Amino acid sequence: MTVSRRGLLTATALLGATSLAPPGALATEEEPAVADNGLYTQPFFVDTFMNFGDDHAEAAAEGKGLVLIFEQRGCPYCREMHRVNFAVPEIVDFVTEHFNVIQLDMWGSREVTDFDGEAMEERALARRWGVNFTPTLVFFAADADVAGKPGNTVESARLPGYFKPFHFLSMFQFVESGRYDELPFQRFLQEKAETLREQGVEVDLW
Repeated sequence: MTVSRRGLLTATALLGATSLAPPGALATEEEPAVADNGLYTQPFFVDTFMNFGDDHAEAAAEGKGLVLIFEQRGCPYCREMHRVNFAVPEIVDFVTEHFNVIQLDMWGSREVTDFDGEAMEERALARRWGVNFTPTLVFFAADADVAGKPGNTVESARLPGYFKPFHFLSMFQFVESGRYDELPFQRFLQEKAETLREQGVEVDLW
């Protein structure tokens, strides 16, 4: 059974084995880095002029998709995403190989430009896209037709809230594989779990 048209990662990289570590055990001992705006940050986050049409075109030219992450100051679930998920080298390697990632402040006042050319503050974009809590990750595949349309009408997938490493990585794989056009994310997870079990890996989806 195929999980991705571009190939299957190792069982360890897929983070499907419950024997790898108990929940939270992958967390780093140090606090995540905090940027000047008070948000947790990662060195691979892309600094752009916040024109998402241009950002998507640049990512697509590199064969990558685009991910926008909405966060906010003091968000404990954002902290967990940085402290746990982004502490896993396999996750960071996959994300940076296949996506450009831009961080947004759900309450921020920086000007951003939606894919349809509408300029507004970050907080207005969050309202326009229906982002109500953090973290929220909005995915745009490399081949997504985004020109001239609001981002929330053309997004490839959305990860609303904090998800543990197995589901978190799986969503990136789901979009990168192109299968978001074929089946629901839950079915993709089930197929992935079945493949891992066939390899003798114990999987706990919950």
